[in-house]
Amino acid sequence: MTMNNIKQWAHYVASILLFTAMTAPMSAQKLFTLEDLNFGGTNFHNLRPENIFLTWWGDQLIQTDVEECYTIDTKTGKKTLLFTLDDINKWAGSDDDHYVRQLTNATFPYPNEKLVMLGFKKSVILLDFGKKKIVWQDSISGQTAYDWNKTSRATAYVEDDQLFIADGQGRKHQLSTDGSREIVYGQSVHRNEFGIDKGTFWSPDGQHLAFYRMDQSMVTDYPQVDIFPRSASYEPDKYPMAGMTSHKVTVGVYDLGTQKTVYLQTGDPTNRYFTNIAWSPDSKTIYMFELNREQNDCRLVSYDATTGAKKAELYRETSDKYVEPLHPIQFLPWDSNLFVMQSQRDGYNHLYLYNKKGEMVKQLTKGVWVVMDVLGFNQKDKSIIIASNEKHALQSNLYAVNIKTLKRTLLDNGEGVHWGKLSSSGTKLYEKYSTPTTPNTVNAIEISNFKPRTSNLLTAEDPWKDYVQPIFESGSIKAADGMTDLYWRMVKPHDFDITKKYPTVVYVYGGPHAHNVDASWHWASRSWETYMAQKGYIVFILDNRGSENRGLDFEQATFHQLGQIEMQDQMKGVEYLRTLPYIDMNRLGVHGWSFGGFMTISLITNYPDVFKVGVAGGPVIDWKWYEVMYGERYMGTPQNNPEGYAKTSLINKAKDLKGKLQIITGYNDNTVVPQHCLSFLDACIKAGTQPDFFAYPGEEHNMRGHASVHLHERITQYFEDYLK
Repeated sequence: MTMNNIKQWAHYVASILLFTAMTAPMSAQKLFTLEDLNFGGTNFHNLRPENIFLTWWGDQLIQTDVEECYTIDTKTGKKTLLFTLDDINKWAGSDDDHYVRQLTNATFPYPNEKLVMLGFKKSVILLDFGKKKIVWQDSISGQTAYDWNKTSRATAYVEDDQLFIADGQGRKHQLSTDGSREIVYGQSVHRNEFGIDKGTFWSPDGQHLAFYRMDQSMVTDYPQVDIFPRSASYEPDKYPMAGMTSHKVTVGVYDLGTQKTVYLQTGDPTNRYFTNIAWSPDSKTIYMFELNREQNDCRLVSYDATTGAKKAELYRETSDKYVEPLHPIQFLPWDSNLFVMQSQRDGYNHLYLYNKKGEMVKQLTKGVWVVMDVLGFNQKDKSIIIASNEKHALQSNLYAVNIKTLKRTLLDNGEGVHWGKLSSSGTKLYEKYSTPTTPNTVNAIEISNFKPRTSNLLTAEDPWKDYVQPIFESGSIKAADGMTDLYWRMVKPHDFDITKKYPTVVYVYGGPHAHNVDASWHWASRSWETYMAQKGYIVFILDNRGSENRGLDFEQATFHQLGQIEMQDQMKGVEYLRTLPYIDMNRLGVHGWSFGGFMTISLITNYPDVFKVGVAGGPVIDWKWYEVMYGERYMGTPQNNPEGYAKTSLINKAKDLKGKLQIITGYNDNTVVPQHCLSFLDACIKAGTQPDFFAYPGEEHNMRGHASVHLHERITQYFEDYLK
């Protein structure tokens, strides 16, 4: 698939799927239920594409099944038994409390040693499968934020709000004494924005631990309530809303040798963000991106890990909108004086090579496409392995980039959406990929002198082959600017008849850091779309401007006016639907969750004569009630962007509701707090409009487990009642 033939190929795929659906054998008559399709369903796991669990032991590929581990020859695909689950429990001397239930999470942290790491119910062990005995273990009962270092075998963890380290000999070091719900140690900060997903960072030598300390005592509590006790209890969340007081973060460094902590001398942490912490290869220097609260001034700063003193500002990037650091720097394994940095400064996320003085050596990648992931380095070829959408905006393909010549070598077949993981030397990788018509393929790839050699390990069958399947199509239209390509997916009933008119639901998300359509299996269709198609609906999905992986201008088009450009683009999708004779424009619905819930209510109130029915889940109603980091990046503050906040607020749109609207929320949503939904309901009462409302007690932003089945049946039934 190339840029030039994506549309033709999409229509070819659609025609093949239509022919297949119409000529399927009589045995393929089973209909889906939500227990089959929804991730909380009882049969969901049986209808997922076949997969295998893989990991690396150095450069040796390992398959980790539930009850066996195998080595795999990456040239031939031949498997050899390494050990079994019974072997592990026998060698570990397991009892009821210390019993390994499966091997799928087994890891092999040391390339040249016969050691496997496994999690028990109450502990983690390191077992020598050559000598058949445990060589190290650690309790995990009562611990959170567990972070183990393979060099020193020390473990950082949080227990009863305090940060601890258990060193390699099992000695316990307490790093904090004032931890609480207001003073948080060793966990994610800044509400997991800026690429943050943890709060502890080991040095390469395992002797120093950098950690976050977050003081949120000054942040306003949001009054969540637990309704399940006999007398409901107060369980507040610290929730800094846009324009209001935020928390203060500092970064500590604990030295296992001296058993002392120093804090990085960053200056006043008020209204600043610290993110993407990285260590120098010699464990002496810490690097960190620092961002102002306006998020338009980003600096890469280095600190002395021993004293905490600031060493240098190596890089600065500013913007009239926002700068968003999401990735720590990465040093070249073969040259500790050079590191790779990711930035969108030329309009697309690309890689840049810098030296430790902060001098740019060269730009490593460039083009009208984005680097989506850095898998690591091939130390033999001196290359960096990346995933990018260079082939097409809907794809993700793997490349080796020669650090010296900058030549890019495609490592996969050039189709679909690929994901991979490198071996320790980077000379081998395993990849998993799918295309719109292939559910899952797993390959081992050997990389030598930029010449990949592939061995197939799995080609999954269609797990839906015994079911009546809908028709999946994809294509593109122009955005409201008349120039930009927007990609869509359409799901049609299996017995689609072009002479009929179908009720149609526009499914929308539309927000930053997400996309709905790509060239993976079924064009990345959500299972609920299949359920709706089975019930006789067409479902249409369009990725508008503001969504991800299309470059800075595409993403920042929505700056300070969330929902406005997005609606314009979604209405271009509606214009396209109008041209299709089989779309019943008198029965057009809209549904989305979170940002998509915001978009759903925006669309049904701004275009009340177009959308007849909507279901909005966890919707943002007014951005002044959303959290500081995300909200202010895209909207500024209510104080400096009052026009934008007024224009995007849905409170004043309550009077414009004409169609049927169901609003659904988790009663204990700590992402889009219930104040949003309840305030909109209040506005509807005052305006005399009549939305419907449903809440899930005890649930947060997304329904968990089997509650998700109930949720999607409720969504479906609402369209059945009012749109069909």
